[in-house]
Amino acid sequence: MDIQLLIVVWVLPLLIGSLLDKWLGDPVWLPHPVVGFGKLISFFEHRWNKGRHRRLKGAIASVSLVIGTFAIVLGVVVAAYRISPWLYLILASVGVFYCLAGKTLICEVRDVFRAADRSLEEGRKQVSRIVGRDTAQLTDQEVRTAALETLAENLSDGVIAPLCWYLIGGLPGMMAYKMINTLDSMIGYRNERYRLFGTWAARMDDVANYLPARLTALLMVLASGRLALIGFVCRYGKEHASPNSGYPEAALAGILDCRFGGPHNYFGELVYKPFIGITHRELTSADMIRAIRINRIAEWEMIVFMLLVFVLLAFCR
Repeated sequence: MDIQLLIVVWVLPLLIGSLLDKWLGDPVWLPHPVVGFGKLISFFEHRWNKGRHRRLKGAIASVSLVIGTFAIVLGVVVAAYRISPWLYLILASVGVFYCLAGKTLICEVRDVFRAADRSLEEGRKQVSRIVGRDTAQLTDQEVRTAALETLAENLSDGVIAPLCWYLIGGLPGMMAYKMINTLDSMIGYRNERYRLFGTWAARMDDVANYLPARLTALLMVLASGRLALIGFVCRYGKEHASPNSGYPEAALAGILDCRFGGPHNYFGELVYKPFIGITHRELTSADMIRAIRINRIAEWEMIVFMLLVFVLLAFCR
């Protein structure tokens, strides 16, 4: 690939989109494609998640939405580049910005700790914005633990995984991943309503996040400067019910020397999650600040790694 083409098609959208995420986060006034993804998923779910063959209908809906997203985005960016490389650069940079969710979750987690410092009720209300579990009965430490668990998971789902799929498939791959992730967050549950219809959505998310989750944990360990934690991550990462979420959570638990997991309420059902880590201690705002610093370093490590890959591709050419 020509070096100039490589820079315009891959490198500049990555850098501009990442900087936009650091600057703007996810402003509520800006239309977001994930909202559109959610409406499409709801359209199929309301019409097809009934009667017979729910698993098959869920599979057709999930696969079609992912393939359709990839194809449409690919067609748009190819057409944009043919019209003008500058138009492509603008669209691709905005697309990368939309697919990253680094700053938003960092701000949300910081707000949870600040709210919890004021009162337990405020902490419960604030953390309910970023977790799926029932928060009405959470203790102060459960509020803080939930926020940090979500921060670790989001580093994988909201930052490293989208960047991985950008590296593999450009903006179309990145957007297709966001559709997979949105499908899982909406219908990938094991409750009565979604157990059959959401099976494929959950499995696709497991596959799409398999390598990114483990890479996220490695980047977090590197950011901490404590390579010995790799053994801790390997031991506790597989304890999570999810085949992927446990690895970034284990990395953060090891870095903070704390314990994640335990029983949680989801949709009125008590779900027990194995503990990740062994040190049961109180979490403070100092832990939140440290966790955020690790997140930011890990993200930049990933971006530098991607730039090195692009340089190698250029030299190979």
